[in-house]
Amino acid sequence: MNNLWNLIPSLLTLVAGGGWLFDRRRHRQEVESLRADNRQKDMNLSKMYVDEFRENIADPLRHEVRELKDEIKHLRNAIQKINDCPHSGGCPVLDELQKQQIRHAEHTDRHLG
Repeated sequence: MNNLWNLIPSLLTLVAGGGWLFDRRRHRQEVESLRADNRQKDMNLSKMYVDEFRENIADPLRHEVRELKDEIKHLRNAIQKINDCPHSGGCPVLDELQKQQIRHAEHTDRHLG
């Protein structure tokens, strides 16, 4: 009987230690679960940011660039027809284009030289 009384504190310590081990394991699982949830939330947030960027910035810019390309194409076609115009000798559009070409060349020479 005396041995039994000596054994009881050891058994209680063992049970308490086993509970601690179980709590620790459960705590690790909860921490891993929270980390996985946070990673998923980060991924969802990143996807949302990318979608908003695409919708609010990239797509409108892509549309604007497409419109600018069309305008440039029409302008080039018109410029190519200037020389065929019977009034090209005194054409203000041709004069302005030539002035811009000279200014551009001077600007380029200043920055390169």
